[in-house]
Amino acid sequence: MSDAAERSLPLIRLKIERSARHPWIFRKMVERPEAKLPPGTLVRVEDRTGRACGEGFYNGHSQIALRMLSEDPAETVDRDWFARRIARAAALRRELLGLDRYTNAWRVVHAEGDGLSGLIVDRFADTLVVEFHAAGMWRHREWVFAALGENFPGAEILGTADQEIAAREGFKAPAPPLGSELQIQENGLRFWVRPAGLHKTGFFLDQRENRALFARFCAGRRVLDLCCNSGGFTIYALARGEAREAVGVDLDGEALELARRNARLNGVRARFVQADLFPWLRDAIANGERFEAVVLDPPKLTRDRDQVIAALKKYLDMNRLAMQVLAPGGLLLSCSCTGLVSEAQFLEMLRRASGFAGRSLQILHVGGAGSDHPFLAHVPESRYLKAVLARVL
Repeated sequence: MSDAAERSLPLIRLKIERSARHPWIFRKMVERPEAKLPPGTLVRVEDRTGRACGEGFYNGHSQIALRMLSEDPAETVDRDWFARRIARAAALRRELLGLDRYTNAWRVVHAEGDGLSGLIVDRFADTLVVEFHAAGMWRHREWVFAALGENFPGAEILGTADQEIAAREGFKAPAPPLGSELQIQENGLRFWVRPAGLHKTGFFLDQRENRALFARFCAGRRVLDLCCNSGGFTIYALARGEAREAVGVDLDGEALELARRNARLNGVRARFVQADLFPWLRDAIANGERFEAVVLDPPKLTRDRDQVIAALKKYLDMNRLAMQVLAPGGLLLSCSCTGLVSEAQFLEMLRRASGFAGRSLQILHVGGAGSDHPFLAHVPESRYLKAVLARVL
């Protein structure tokens, strides 16, 4: 008898023969269990042939009915399993990637990329922000917190869940706690962050390598940072790239106040403007303003597959305007964190936007999130960020 059976885990049977290794199994592929199970129940899984497939979280409330954690029927998913899996994720960042050499802020766990579907953990110095994207992870959060405490002794751990995601997954989480404001360091620069506040978990850790790349091309240029949030690209452009001038635009006044403080913290001067990027860009173009380097990093535009076309149209409009405000030969770093938009779709959108802008686009680099955001080859969904550096001719 397996350990799972000895622990009397509920059994979930599939309507299919399990052949793929993707951790998501959708509702239409799963037999309804005899007894109603709370969202996020740990279960053992068999396919329609009766073959044991491992263990995972069951959620009849979600389109993703099963999130597989282990494919080994002999492996037990328990507190110790979580401890081993989270220790492995932390070791990747510390030992192989060596992130502590140049930053004290990095992603500790990247969901499916680390074999922990539905779990995101970001480190900001001595504070960890845990985002729960699945009912199973929320239901077993004490295992998560215990494992993190073992790997980061003394760290403050903040748990949070996006309310839209929680509703879709069928669990209730309290409003995210706001951590104490603190400073992080990244490549010799310093930033004030509010863990679990503003966007994402408090700072755009995924753009670290793209900030450094963009700064390499900013020397002597007039730089525009659209959707600048707390000023990461702006400050890199000035402090590392030696841009002659930088303007940051964002609609969020709270984020802009943090950006101004971050500029002062790093001894650079920038102009930050609170505005919606569409009317602001139209006015700038009409007034003849031109920039030699533009970064466009908008927030996620949709989580709904039915809204992908609408999102692509919005991306097209903002990129067309960004290209029109660029001087000939200027550089554009255009980003998308909308995971439902593929890299191919994003590149095609940029091609169309350049046509509408009457410009030619010379692609220099196509990248994504930093190396602390790994993805598994058979789970491309973890590869959500697109970052395209191009010269606009």
